Amino acid sequence: MKKFEFEYGAGTMSAELPDNTDVFVPGVTVPDPPHIPEDKLEEAYLESIHHPIGMDPLDKLANKDSKVTIIFPDIVKGGNQPTSHRKVAIKVILNELKKIGVKHENILLICSNGLHPKNTEQEIHTILGDDIFYSFWPNQIKNHDSEDPEHLVDCGTDPQGDRVFLNKYVYDSDVAIMVGHTQGNPYGGYSGGYKHCATGLNTWRSIAAHHVPSVMHKNDFVPVSTHSTMRHKFDEIGQWQEKSMGKKFFCCDAVLDTQSRQIEINSGWAKEMQPVAWKTANIKTYIPFAEKKYDVLVFGMPQKFHYGDGMGTDPIMLMQALSAQVIRHKRIMSDHCVIICASLCNGFFNENRWPYMHELYDDWSNDKLNMNKLSDMNRLGEYYATNKEYIRRYRYTNSFHPFHGFSMMSCAGLAEKDTSAIYIVGAEKPGYAREMGLKTRATFEEALKDAEEKYVGKNPNILALPKTFSTMAVHLMMKDEDPEIQ
Repeated sequence: MKKFEFEYGAGTMSAELPDNTDVFVPGVTVPDPPHIPEDKLEEAYLESIHHPIGMDPLDKLANKDSKVTIIFPDIVKGGNQPTSHRKVAIKVILNELKKIGVKHENILLICSNGLHPKNTEQEIHTILGDDIFYSFWPNQIKNHDSEDPEHLVDCGTDPQGDRVFLNKYVYDSDVAIMVGHTQGNPYGGYSGGYKHCATGLNTWRSIAAHHVPSVMHKNDFVPVSTHSTMRHKFDEIGQWQEKSMGKKFFCCDAVLDTQSRQIEINSGWAKEMQPVAWKTANIKTYIPFAEKKYDVLVFGMPQKFHYGDGMGTDPIMLMQALSAQVIRHKRIMSDHCVIICASLCNGFFNENRWPYMHELYDDWSNDKLNMNKLSDMNRLGEYYATNKEYIRRYRYTNSFHPFHGFSMMSCAGLAEKDTSAIYIVGAEKPGYAREMGLKTRATFEEALKDAEEKYVGKNPNILALPKTFSTMAVHLMMKDEDPEIQ
């Protein structure tokens, strides 16, 4: 037997699995492509922004009188080390704007948090570093506020009939620069590009066009792909924002490795830049690994990751995290695949971060409104999204917007749809898992024994996924699949 340690709460949980268990650790089992050495980073950024793809460079777009917005992602993504993409890219871009003669007071930095919590002063400081933070805080750094009518522009409807809005500071600027990450994402393949502005600078009414069951439960959503309806909607919305404001976003996106180091820098117009960035990103993200389909996936879930403390204990967020693994790894899962996952599952709802989530869960679990599937809950989206108190919490107490919970539920329903069973190991309050349709066992070994008896038979193909939520995730593929067409 092989011994493993899987993420669990604030630590790990041990498991003994058969000797023929395969293992995949992002960046280790299949090494990342080479990253740009630290002493070559500034040179790489300059080369990229001086030769943008599909549009003019900054010295042709801006002049000494230009008003410039620099848009950067929130604390959820991208790493915060001294050489992180945001810190280096913004520093280089500011130097270029200074050479052009753009006045310091005409530059505004905007955190594109979308429906995520507004980043705190400390988080903004962590993202940007001392030099940039102290040069612009407090008056020239802002969080996007998707509920601030004075600083939103209604751009009407795009060709697909989807509502589109845009941050007014960005709309009114002469040059809008987006600093984003070409980073593997179960929602449309990658972050960055048009996903950045379509979600980060918009409102819930536009996000309700794609983070919903009608899009996320389509056959093209699982497994993850850049050819999905969701991705097409990101592109349509982003291009409609550009058309409405009469200018293109100048993007500076970085392909990152599993330690958030820059592999490649790509700048320019998202419509033409995205395919170039994805070509390199596919090598790092879509990994042709499996020689056989797996009957059992085994991993663990910490209490705190990605969206914050409580993601691994709140039952709806727990389901979203499970589903994200299905979306990423469906290509290597057998038709009767089972997931075994460690989680505290103690019923901790982080009321500060998701003030509405317990009420949302109660509406679901008590079935007061006769909703038998998680996707049925979507009809309450507008009811929650217009709740004045929850909106106040989003605007003033660094909480998630209430509609964000509905994208979580839309995704969460996929775990049940695409697996034969899901076992939660180590649940302190197993009733929460059972209410979500999950099975519970005390140990990994007990869960595997039960799965063998009921679903996968003796000697199943098992894949262990340690560090699933503590490293930058990948999308696993069969060895004979081509990453280039994903």
